[in-house]
Amino acid sequence: MKQIYFDNAASTKTDEKVVEAMMPYFGEKFGNASSVHVKGQEAKHAMENARKVIAKSIGARTHEIIFTSGGTESNNLTLKGLFWQNFPEKNHIITTKIEHDCILNTCKWLEKQGAKITYLDVDSEGFVDLEQLRNSITDKTIVVSVIHGNNEIGTIQDLEMIGKVCREKNVLFHTDACQSYTKTFLDVKTQNLDLVTLNSHKIHGPKGVGTLYIRDGINLTPLFHGGGHERKIRSGTENVSGIVGFAKAVEIADKRDVEKMAGMRDRLIEGILKIENTKLNGAQGDKRLCNNINVSFNNIEGEAVGGYLEQKGFCTSTGSACASHSLETSHVLKSIGLTPVQGNSSIRVSISKFTTNEEVDYFLEVLPSIVNKLRRISPLR
Repeated sequence: MKQIYFDNAASTKTDEKVVEAMMPYFGEKFGNASSVHVKGQEAKHAMENARKVIAKSIGARTHEIIFTSGGTESNNLTLKGLFWQNFPEKNHIITTKIEHDCILNTCKWLEKQGAKITYLDVDSEGFVDLEQLRNSITDKTIVVSVIHGNNEIGTIQDLEMIGKVCREKNVLFHTDACQSYTKTFLDVKTQNLDLVTLNSHKIHGPKGVGTLYIRDGINLTPLFHGGGHERKIRSGTENVSGIVGFAKAVEIADKRDVEKMAGMRDRLIEGILKIENTKLNGAQGDKRLCNNINVSFNNIEGEAVGGYLEQKGFCTSTGSACASHSLETSHVLKSIGLTPVQGNSSIRVSISKFTTNEEVDYFLEVLPSIVNKLRRISPLR
């Protein structure tokens, strides 16, 4: 049976062009980018070219990009690095209730170190209330951290408006843009961004590599201490092959693929909502990530829907990959007002540029019978 991968918010297939670009850096061009000899400088040249590509893609200067192991490290470096740089004079961080676990768990840890955290509410579509944000900022606030495109429900925040509030109040603004990068507009100047987290494996690049944009003049206390790599902010030998692959994925990202995915997304949403008593979670249209569909079926288990879909060849998710082992209702779905029953009846479908119309048609063909079967046997009817 053919497997159809509809879990691209968790990770994407590495593009063959990316693999091809990476291959020389495993063999012929294997040098350490910190070495001064020809092999080392060959690797360093490739790494610096990659840095230019990524910086240009978000309107940053090349030296404002540092390489990390991915989104989790970049988010930890942002919050912990800023906290320890400013504590005890400032100790307040503002974030939202719908952030990725790596932000929320970092905040929980920082609370034990003396941080004060404000967790902003969101509305029923997942949008931040700008007035609540404005009223939450104090003279102790270090940074506001708001996810750009939500990994579970696909809602895209208005970074420009949030950034304006932060500039007015003279606090730093960070966004986790791992899900939104290359899929929607992202520009550090236009959107008043001070720090931005990006990663590779959500955009058909390799796993284990990401970046953190740090605007000139911002100081962070490093998480790692070592040889002083990456502007002395992130020590450790750089993953040159991964960095080259990341930049290649950025280079080949195409707006036409975004438009294609948005069309498929809308067809999937329209088709799924024809099933009775079904609800879309998150925003619609241009305010939603082009590849994200999250729906609640009510009174049946999302895990069961996913299990039956897998029998038909589909890989889907009941939430973010980081939380899929848990039976607890998603914190994101709770925050937009879903009951535990609604939350646990939800699945996330996330497509990619490799998704075909035939796969979409097949999904819409098999899903209604699965839902109807589960509703017939559900004790929650």
